[in-house]
Amino acid sequence: MNLYDYAGVIHLHSSYSHDGRTPVEKIVRAAQANGIDFLMLTDHSTLAARRNGYERWHGCVLLIVGQEISPRFNHYLAFGIDEEVIVNEDDTNAKPQDYIDRVIQQGGSGFIAHPDHEGTSMFHVKHFPWKDWSVSGFTGMGVWDFMTDWQGMLRSIPRALAGYFFPAYVLQGPREDTLKRWDDLNARGRVVGIGELDNHDTPYRIGGITISVFPFQKAFRFIRTHILVDTPLSGETGQDIRTLLTALNRGCAYIAMEYFHDAKGFSLTIDDPDQVATMGDEFSLHEKAVLRVTIPDNGNIRVINNGRLCCQAFGTSIAHTVSRKGVYRVEVYAKVWGKYRPWIFSNPVYVR
Repeated sequence: MNLYDYAGVIHLHSSYSHDGRTPVEKIVRAAQANGIDFLMLTDHSTLAARRNGYERWHGCVLLIVGQEISPRFNHYLAFGIDEEVIVNEDDTNAKPQDYIDRVIQQGGSGFIAHPDHEGTSMFHVKHFPWKDWSVSGFTGMGVWDFMTDWQGMLRSIPRALAGYFFPAYVLQGPREDTLKRWDDLNARGRVVGIGELDNHDTPYRIGGITISVFPFQKAFRFIRTHILVDTPLSGETGQDIRTLLTALNRGCAYIAMEYFHDAKGFSLTIDDPDQVATMGDEFSLHEKAVLRVTIPDNGNIRVINNGRLCCQAFGTSIAHTVSRKGVYRVEVYAKVWGKYRPWIFSNPVYVR
């Protein structure tokens, strides 16, 4: 299966957000320097970056403008909409089904943002979790959010300093409860998993010195979402945005933390003599099929079926006989300095 792999960053904030400060031009330059193919900007309550002409190719980086709908709880990332969906950001009673429906009415797609965000009381960061799981119609959810993961280890000054200077070494990967919920939702229907950055380049003052948490040049080295498409992007903005969003909404994507290892080259397929499927696809099981995983460097490959580990191996590939229906996804951990660290988390193949 010949697919084209584009690595991007989903969920970030520019100076168009009330809590952002970095101009779009500077963010784009940081993406170019980090080899990122696309950005999905999600400023709070505004599509101003699009109106001001930033939704386009900037050299080798395609900037897609979405919106973060952000009442007090239940934040939602919306893409493919033409008008802002406005909700009071102090509203603790906003009904998420209402704004999910408003995104759908515009022909857009949406993702539940940082569903298990806890904040950190030590540094007075509020918690912004998703609370209403009775909703329907959302395209997907954040599975691994950089800020949720990073803030989760801010329990002491020494740990905070280590986390600030060496963030890649303290990241724990997606939370177990987040993965369990994602698996449970996928058992009932398709829920696309994305990686989130949620970076604001926030200034923080310590002892009279202001530091940035984090400059985009640094933040772009961590969690990315790769989208796989059938044909290479054309260079035409509208067409390429549609191509990427269509593939993402289908679930033909995986999440990777690429500080230590590049993830391009990752592949997950299930095949038999008559058909082949990849992430986001449905596969019709007749008797037996083979699940195949390839990764670009050595790692611990774990195949997850219906939320449970069904096989694992260390190396650059694995093949597993599929003889029963279910939802199959992959986790990969890379060994760095003697420790297995979270690297790749795929969207599922749905075996029916």
